[in-house]
Amino acid sequence: MIKKILLFSCLIIIIPFIIVTIFIRDNEITFNFSKNSVVRVYSEETDSISIVPIEEYVVGVVAGEMPIDFEIEALKAQAVAARSYVMIQMQRNIKKEYDVVDTVKNQVYLDKEYLMTVWKELYIDNINKIKTAVLETKGEYASYNDKVAETLFFSTSPGITENSEDVFTNKIAYLRSVESTWDEISPVYTTNTAYTLEEFYKLLNLDYSKELKIEITSKTSTGRIKKIKINNKELTGSYVCSKLGLRSTFFEIIKEDNKIVIKNKGYGHGVGMSQYGAQGMAKAGYNYEDILKHYYTGIEIKKF
Repeated sequence: MIKKILLFSCLIIIIPFIIVTIFIRDNEITFNFSKNSVVRVYSEETDSISIVPIEEYVVGVVAGEMPIDFEIEALKAQAVAARSYVMIQMQRNIKKEYDVVDTVKNQVYLDKEYLMTVWKELYIDNINKIKTAVLETKGEYASYNDKVAETLFFSTSPGITENSEDVFTNKIAYLRSVESTWDEISPVYTTNTAYTLEEFYKLLNLDYSKELKIEITSKTSTGRIKKIKINNKELTGSYVCSKLGLRSTFFEIIKEDNKIVIKNKGYGHGVGMSQYGAQGMAKAGYNYEDILKHYYTGIEIKKF
């Protein structure tokens, strides 16, 4: 009888402890760095350089580059892409003062102090979700022909990604155009922007005219505008995109009386991994390796 009472008492004490331990997470996951590479991160805001262990840097990039509510497999794909990208930059900038800038010039990196400020009471849950994605891919990077792959990424495709040479200068074997039908889940898959005729011409530094003549003179293989003539003046698609504040060079210009409507599709340069495409693939049951190998043709996942 006494043994039963003691056993029952132990269960009363132990069971709540187990429940609290499993289901209530008050502590932030910590990394143990016995040996590791570090990244020299330049902050444009503070004009200073921080020395950050590479896996902590990847955590800050995933937090800065991908929505926290994305699936874990999408976050893991982003972690490998971010790690691969910074490895390339570390190789290139070894003789310079810093490896990367903490903005879109390279990858957006957010430090712990900033994340604690913006996430507030959600900080522990959010940071642990990202750290789980980083830990489960620790040291992994994309490789092509035994070299680190330059894993470019962007927000949303118009249903298909771009060949690198159509957007940038070089033709890169693993940055090939692939279908990305999952992007329709993106809130910026399609956007319409309206301007008065006067605003339109002023923003593009063109002379005002009641007539509007549009001629597409050069497109990428997927339909993004490389060059366009507006009233016989040739402009690049990227110039029009920048001046009008468009999200991508996949656009259509329509004149409606004294108004110009721009129908825009996708968000970003379109080369490499689409982040919303990665999210769509993850929701469809693909894992992070599937995602990476879809968007980076012929790569392998290796570990340093």
